[in-house]
Formats: sequence, structure tokens, C-alpha cells
Amino acid sequence: MATAVLTGRLLLVAVLLLVLAGAAAAVPQGPDDSPAAMGRDGLAATPPMGWNSWNAFGCDIDEAKIRGVADALVASGMRDAGYRYLVVDDCWFDPRRGPDGQLRAAPDRFPGGIPALVRYVHERGLRFGIYLSPATRTCAQYAGDYPGATGSRGHEVQDAGTIAAWGADYLKYDWCSPSGDLGDLVAGFRLMRDALRATGRPIVYSINANSHQDANPGETHDWSGLANLSRTTQDITAAWHTGLRGAGCLGISDIIEVNAALAARAGPGHWNDPDMLEIGVPGTEGLPGLTPAEARTHLGMWAMMAAPLIAGNDVRSMDAATRDLLTNRDVIAVDQDRLGRQGRRIRGTDVQVWVRPLVEGVAVAVYNRGDATADMAATTAEVGLPPARGYLVRDAWSGRQWTSTGALTAAVGAHDTALLVVRPLP
Repeated sequence: MATAVLTGRLLLVAVLLLVLAGAAAAVPQGPDDSPAAMGRDGLAATPPMGWNSWNAFGCDIDEAKIRGVADALVASGMRDAGYRYLVVDDCWFDPRRGPDGQLRAAPDRFPGGIPALVRYVHERGLRFGIYLSPATRTCAQYAGDYPGATGSRGHEVQDAGTIAAWGADYLKYDWCSPSGDLGDLVAGFRLMRDALRATGRPIVYSINANSHQDANPGETHDWSGLANLSRTTQDITAAWHTGLRGAGCLGISDIIEVNAALAARAGPGHWNDPDMLEIGVPGTEGLPGLTPAEARTHLGMWAMMAAPLIAGNDVRSMDAATRDLLTNRDVIAVDQDRLGRQGRRIRGTDVQVWVRPLVEGVAVAVYNRGDATADMAATTAEVGLPPARGYLVRDAWSGRQWTSTGALTAAVGAHDTALLVVRPLP
């Protein structure tokens, strides 16, 4: 009996090894598929900051709007606060490629062409980003919202060469298809990564493996060796909570829970991307949008998670409160800290304490996802600071500073987040 049981166990182990070997073989790793390779050219040394056209305009984009946004990023102070990448999302292209297969801009909406638009953006001290898809159709084309089939499948080298020649600095590459297994996705994203590298132009590479993929491979697979930014969740929407994980757009609190488990993937050159900022974006489909407290949590927790800060509001018409929040220098400094460590949750469920190590000191967030005001008390030892004669504490929202002997306290409203930067005194 013992021999039979042992034999059965050995067979089970052999089967499991074969299964694991098959899974590994399905997604072979290339020679440059490492986080160190993604960061070796200095791209995305800190999480990129910028603006994307989709949430404000969808497919209703044109040359005049993009130029207006470029001007507004400068006039509002957002460029100087760090928002440098202006990314033109889906629907910018002619639905038909040229006779040689080359992509071209929709002539009625971009009569000056993309190279002229890139020059306009660059002349304002900004960097230009553009959207493509590794499928046969882009997201809008797949959904039937835009004609044609101008995805990059079969045109990867050509399309990489085209956008590099135009002067692009950033590519958003969105899978947008229910077809393909994980091996197909990895191969497709690797193909464009290598094509971009071959152009010799430094182009930040941002991918989304989740579009129309039920398994959410952006969350379950580690993409840190294949892209500078990799989407970890489904699309975001301007809401606190939707509960639609695996079935639709997610709210701010939903996404924080997903991204909390993925901190080990993030670092200079390769960042987790929990999607664009919804600050100043109105709610849609009956959703109310974000309250001021929720907007603070959105920015503060994205900073704690070392996330890209890609605004999605219409910056041409934003109010002063939206501008002031998006340009908060203390919060941006947390996001852009060059140590490049994503924050981690160390305590709590409804009221959570997060810690992010910084080059100097730590950032501590008290995130209240509950529906009532809550008090929090922690110590500098609990958040990983060494013993010192005292600590300088700075409230990132107000700029107020004080000294502490080791106690950290905060009262945090519903759906709000306290964000403190704490450094030992010399």
C-alpha cells in the first residue's frame, strides 16, 4: 500500500511538473525580458506624468483641441509641475492606411498632419504620445465606434518606424481583443517593444493587456520586463466604487485593492499603471463623479503607489480647485521620489495605513475607504523609521509642518486620505 501511494504521489508530481513546464513554454522569456533591461536607457526613471485625450474627448479629437490642451498645460502650470507627456489616444488616424501600408492622420481633423502637431507640442516644452493597438483593430474600431481596421498586427516594425520618424516620445499600446492567450499577448507586446528599440528613438512604452481579456492578464502576469508602464486593472471610471471587477470599469477604491498586491513589480523603468486620473472628469452613466475627498484619495494613493500621473480632464476649462490639486508639489514629490519604491499597506481594512520609503524618510498615507470619519494612531517605528531625537512631519495637502517624538496621528474623513511625509531630524 505504501509503495502504491508513493508511486501515485510521484506520478502526481510528474504531471504537475509537466503542466508547469508547459505553462512556462507557452510564455517563453526573451533575453531582454527583465526590469533592468527596461530601465537601462533611463526611460521612465520615475513614473511618467502627463495628459491623455480619451476621458475628455473620446473619439471627438482634432488638431485644434490638442493644440489647445498643449497651451493649457503650459498656462495652468501643469507642465512645470511635471505633466510633460501629451498623449493622443484612439481615433486620430485615417481609417485606411496609405498605399504603402503606412499610418496617416485623419485628414479632416488633423489637416496639418501628426509631424506638425508633434512640433507644436515640442515647442511648448512638452513630449508627444500616441496610441496604437497590437490587434487588427483599435479599441474604438473593435467597439464599432470608429471605422476601419488599422491595428498594428503585421505592421509593427513599420508603425514603430513611423511614429519614431514623427518624433513621438510615448506609445500607448492597447490589446483591445478577446482573442489570443497569454503567450500571444506576451509575443505581441514584445514585438513592438523590440521594434521601438530598433528605431533608436527613446519612446516610453505603455501597454494594456486587459482590454477585452476576461482573465485580466495585466494583473495576473508580471509585465515589468516588457514595458515601462503596464496596466494592472480594467479601465477606470470617475467613481469611488463600482464592484465590477472582471466585468466593467472600476472605481478608485476598487483599483487600490488590486494594485496593493503588486508592489514588488514596480521600480525605475517599469511601473504599475492603475490607469488615468479621473480628477476633474465628470461622472458618466449615472455615476456621480468624485467628491473632493475622493479626488484627494485618488491623487494621494496614486502617489503612494508610484503610479504614472496621467490626467484625463479637459485642462482647457478646469476650475481652480482641480488645478491646485493636480499641481500639489508635495504630493507630486512623493510620486516622483527617485528611490522608486511602491508603497505597501501595513495595516487595516476600512481604515488603512500605507508606507512608502523615500530617498529621505517615508511617506505615510492613512486611507479611509469607509463611510465615516476615523482616527488613526501609529508610530515612527511602525512605519520603518530608525530611532532619532525627533521627526519632522509635513502634511502634503496643507504644507503644514511640525515635529514629533514618534507618534503619528490623524483624523480622516470618509473616503479621504491623510498624506504625511516624515523624516528623522538630523
